[in-house]
Amino acid sequence: MSLVAFLDGGKNLSWLCLISLLLLLLLRASSKVVFATKNGGNATYPALFAFGDSILDTGNNNNLRTLSKCNYPPYGRDFPGAVPTGRFGDGKVLSDLITEGLGIKELLPAYLDPNLKDVDLPTGVCFASGGSGLDPLTAGTQGVLAMEDQLKQFNEYVGKLNAVVGAENATAILNSSLYLMSAGNNDIAFTYLSAHLRPMTFPEYADFLVISTSTFIRGLYALGARRFALLSALPLGCLPSGRAPVGGLLCSELANQAAQLFNSKLSAMSSSLTGELTDSRIVYINVYDPLLNLIRNPNQFGFRVANVGCCGVLTLLCNGLSPFTCPNVPDFVFWDAAHPSEKAYRALAPAIVQACSNM
Repeated sequence: MSLVAFLDGGKNLSWLCLISLLLLLLLRASSKVVFATKNGGNATYPALFAFGDSILDTGNNNNLRTLSKCNYPPYGRDFPGAVPTGRFGDGKVLSDLITEGLGIKELLPAYLDPNLKDVDLPTGVCFASGGSGLDPLTAGTQGVLAMEDQLKQFNEYVGKLNAVVGAENATAILNSSLYLMSAGNNDIAFTYLSAHLRPMTFPEYADFLVISTSTFIRGLYALGARRFALLSALPLGCLPSGRAPVGGLLCSELANQAAQLFNSKLSAMSSSLTGELTDSRIVYINVYDPLLNLIRNPNQFGFRVANVGCCGVLTLLCNGLSPFTCPNVPDFVFWDAAHPSEKAYRALAPAIVQACSNM
């Protein structure tokens, strides 16, 4: 029977029943599961979990014995309330914007935040640690959380989630959530190119980093993770800190080439590992080229300065006592010598959100 005939012959059927039927047909036609979120909206994923380095860290380093922290002014000056939360930037960082863009919640709290509440757990938390990397030497030399530490904390989190929502609901959340990862930047820029802590060729080191990524993903998979988004390394030679070794004006081609080689290997691994891990989806997301485009063509995106950070340092982080922090952050692609500004992150985030939504 056609829909028209059904309508003509269904005079005794209430409009409420008709609407219910149409809604049922629409739901059956949809191939995506939609989750209710903490904010009352809908999202493709019930939660997001972030791992890796400062691109995603939302404050896990605050109480660590490390110099790699930024819970002081001028950090956070564009964050709601102008609060320095430990995020490596002037405001929100990429993990916040991706979480928000996916419709999960506005901010992604740090797992080590002493104010973290049980109600925050089901919608995701951040385990990333500024200064960390895939090489244990990278985190060890800076006193931050190695990837192994982040995996242990996630295992601990799983136990807490079970206690909050019950084992069955916890499994559903873990299996359906998005696992976001940014790692490799500090390994390449610091451990290999700057400190020379690994006596091997860079192709060998890149293989080591990619194998470490694979091992980490397998660890998450064993705990219930199924959907992974791997962010590429940044154009490291064009960061303000990357330009410093070659005079500050030009990009370091050596660092950029190293990042590109790592990215190509990471992309290949993500494809092969997806086929190996049952019911998994591992997507490589290219951040290198979009950020490089911002740096090379700042005026096209509403920026004026792309070779130095707003707080005017060539060392990685802003100095809280420096009087030279720029008054006009939106003009700058970079906030400090290593991290994009919130405005730059906002330019990058939509494409990442789209790629994650299509997984």
